[in-house]
Amino acid sequence: MILSKSFDGENRGFYNEVSLNGEDVRAMIGEEKIRKAGLALLSLQRYAWEQGVASQAFLDWGETETAIALAKSAVLRRIADGRTAIMGSFDAVTDPCAPGEAIAEAWRLTGDPWYRGALDALVRWALELAPRTSCGVVCHVEHERQVWADSCYMLPPFLAAAGHAREAVEQMEGYHRLLCDPRTGLFHHIWNDGTGRFDRADYWGGGNGWAAAGMARLLHLIPGEEKALRLRLLRMELPLLQALRGVVREDGLSHDILNRPDSFVEVNFSQMYAYALFTGMADGWLKEREYRPLAEKLRAAANRELDGDGFVRHVCGMPDFSAPGVSPEGQAFYLMMEAAARRLT
Repeated sequence: MILSKSFDGENRGFYNEVSLNGEDVRAMIGEEKIRKAGLALLSLQRYAWEQGVASQAFLDWGETETAIALAKSAVLRRIADGRTAIMGSFDAVTDPCAPGEAIAEAWRLTGDPWYRGALDALVRWALELAPRTSCGVVCHVEHERQVWADSCYMLPPFLAAAGHAREAVEQMEGYHRLLCDPRTGLFHHIWNDGTGRFDRADYWGGGNGWAAAGMARLLHLIPGEEKALRLRLLRMELPLLQALRGVVREDGLSHDILNRPDSFVEVNFSQMYAYALFTGMADGWLKEREYRPLAEKLRAAANRELDGDGFVRHVCGMPDFSAPGVSPEGQAFYLMMEAAARRLT
């Protein structure tokens, strides 16, 4: 359990009266790292997308009580059009969909119609009310017809969790069509459908991480019998995962702008990429012999940046994501990466 102490709180030592071998001690130290990372995640203030990825991290660890509490918090911060976890500006379009997976799980586990009403309202927002581009792709913000790579994670997995797998894949294909550079296989960050050009053409590490992780999570959520939908996703995900190999440094980290060595070195992309790889291997659509060494390299790099209090340092961080720092998504993807790795083992 992430939030349950695995050591003697008074003496702050591991099980003083029990004889343990080295493997047992290493396992308990690992559990303590996970517990602290979870507490660090809960300590950070969360916008809608951060609330969503935090709840998913706890779902992945089987911490359903915590995930439901985060879902409830998101619904309590709902506005009239159905968007959840609102804090401050009402401009976000897809970010408020990120808590939807946990809301769907809360409805499934509790049967409380309050969650069902919130889920239906959020689906209506995404499929009927949200602003779209001229080709039907859901925008990331309301004030401009912009498409962000971030939306690859915020919207399609929620749609799949809510029972709309076809629409989820269609939206992912739209994001891929507008943002993926066919020359490099990498994702640009922001397309402006109004002007017909990129507002941010950078290959942002976080944006590529959102895309890779979003497709991996979507593949995990779509039932195996939906073979045609899964094949459409794999045709996008596999080339991206292969293209991302080339941006990883020897130490397992990458630059914030993936093709710019003058940008700062960043940790969360490694976690997001590792999460996608471990998920693919655990779910059977990636070959372990081909991807396990890279995934473990990325995982080791992230673990080196975990401090004694459970904070993942040097991620593209708060307050404005322009420099290394800490962030809720940095904490969440550490936990999700570790959960996916343990599914494989």
